[in-house]
Amino acid sequence: MGIIIGVDIGTSGTKAVAFRASAGMLVQEQVDYPLLNPRAGWLEQEPAVLFNAVIKAIAGVVRKARQHDSYVECLGIGFSSAMHGLIAMDEQGQPLTNCITWADMRSAAIASQLKNTAEGLDIYLKTGTPIHPMSPLCKLVWLREHMPEVFKASGKFISIKEYVFLRLFGRYVVDESIASATGLFDIHTFRWYSPALSLAGISTEQLSEPVPITYKLAGLDEQLAGDMGIAPDTPFVVGGSDGCLANLGAGAVAPGEAAVSIGTSGAIRMVAETPQTDNKARTFCYVLTNRRFVVGGAVNSGGMVFRWYRDNFGPDTESSDGAYQALVAEASAIQPGADGLLFLPYLAGERAPHWNANAKGLFFGVQLHHTRAHFTRAVLEGITYGMYSVGKVLEELAGPIQIIHANGGFAQAPFWVQLLADVFNRRVVVSKESVQDAAKGACMVVLDALEGVEGFDVSEHSSAKVSYEPDARAHRRYMEHFEVFERLYDRVKDEF
Repeated sequence: MGIIIGVDIGTSGTKAVAFRASAGMLVQEQVDYPLLNPRAGWLEQEPAVLFNAVIKAIAGVVRKARQHDSYVECLGIGFSSAMHGLIAMDEQGQPLTNCITWADMRSAAIASQLKNTAEGLDIYLKTGTPIHPMSPLCKLVWLREHMPEVFKASGKFISIKEYVFLRLFGRYVVDESIASATGLFDIHTFRWYSPALSLAGISTEQLSEPVPITYKLAGLDEQLAGDMGIAPDTPFVVGGSDGCLANLGAGAVAPGEAAVSIGTSGAIRMVAETPQTDNKARTFCYVLTNRRFVVGGAVNSGGMVFRWYRDNFGPDTESSDGAYQALVAEASAIQPGADGLLFLPYLAGERAPHWNANAKGLFFGVQLHHTRAHFTRAVLEGITYGMYSVGKVLEELAGPIQIIHANGGFAQAPFWVQLLADVFNRRVVVSKESVQDAAKGACMVVLDALEGVEGFDVSEHSSAKVSYEPDARAHRRYMEHFEVFERLYDRVKDEF
C-alpha cells in the first residue's frame, strides 16, 4: 500500500496525516509540546523539541498505517508550518536562541516606530508582510539592539521548518511561502528585499536559499529513516506555510471562495492571481506559487481567547472538551447579541486589521441580568466580529466573498460555525473529514512535486461537506452590535 504523508508543524503540536490512493485520509498522529513564556510577552519554542515531535509524528502515522497493511510504502512527505518564527543559528549550525514565535511581542516598540513611516509602508508593499512584532524583520532589529553578542555570532537566521530540513538533510532551504511571511522577501521579484535586509542589518548569506513549495530533497541518514520507519530515499517536499496550504487543502482557491481558520489564533484568506497589498497595510499577501497569492488577515484573538475564558471561568468538568461543550451549550440558549453585552477579544494585542500590539480585551455593557451564559456568548461573538472586521477589508481587495470554507478547532462546534455564517451572511461549509486542511494541502503539494501518483487525488476527498446557511434575521441583529463593536475600539484604543 502506498501512502502520502502531510506534516503540519504548529504552535502547540505537530500533526502528521497519511492518505492512501482512492481512500482519503487513512490515519493521523499528533505530538504536542509547550509554548515557553520565559518573560512577559516572550513566547518561544525549543527547536530540538519540535524536531523530535516531527520525527515522532511521522513514525506514529507510519506505525498506524502498518496496522492496516504491513507492507506500507511511503511515497513522499510534505510539510506545512506556522509562519513568522525566527531562530538565530551559529556558524556550526547550532541554535543560539529558541524559536521566537509569531505570538512573541518583544519587538512591539520597534514595530510601532516603523509602522507609520514611509520606509515601513514601502517594506510592507514590497514584501506583503505587515509591520508587526510577529514579523521576523522586527525580531531581527530587536535581536541586534538587545542581544548584540548573539546577533554578531549568528551565521544564519531561519524558521522552524528550515531547522527541521537542516537536521534532516544538512541544507539551508526555505520555501517561498514561508519566506514571504518574513518581511524580508520581495513577493514581486521572488528575491530577498535589500532595503529590508539593510534595516535588519543582515545579508542574503545569512538567510536560506528560497525554493518553490514543490522543491524535493532525499537521502536521509539511515538512522533517522529507521526512526521514522521509512526508506532513506523517501522524497521530502519542502511545502509551504500553514495559512497558504490551508486554503489549498480546503479547496478555497477560486474567486469568491474564502477560508476561515480559528485554532489557537485565527485567519481569513482568499487566493489571487497577482500580489494584492493594501495601501492602509491592513492585510497580508503571501506566496503560494508564482501564480497564486494568498491575501487575508490573521488575528491573535482566536481559540486562545476562548481557552483563557474556559480556564478561568468555565465549569469544573473531568475534561477540557467537556468544559467547552458545557459553555457552548449555555451560550446557545442566549439570543444573538447577548442581550447587549459586547466583548473586545484583544487579550494578546491584535494583528489584522488593527495591527495594534497594545490592544486589550474589554467587556462592555454589563448589567445585572447578565449571566455566565451571556458572557460566554459575548466571547464567541466578539471573536467572530474580529474575523468579520478582517473579512470586510479582504473583500475590498480580493472581491466579494461568496462561500466560506471553515477549518480549525472551531469547525468542530456547529454552534460557532452557524454564528460565523450568520455574522458574515454567507454559506459556510465544513469538511466531514477530521483532517487539518494545512496537512491535506501539504499532501497535495507532494503529489504535484511527484508529478502525480497513480490512483491519488487528495483533493477529491475534500468534496464531502456539511453546509451552514445564514439566518438573515440573526445577521441584522449582529450587524447592529458589530457597528458598536467597531466604534468601541476606535473610542478606547488610545487608552490601551
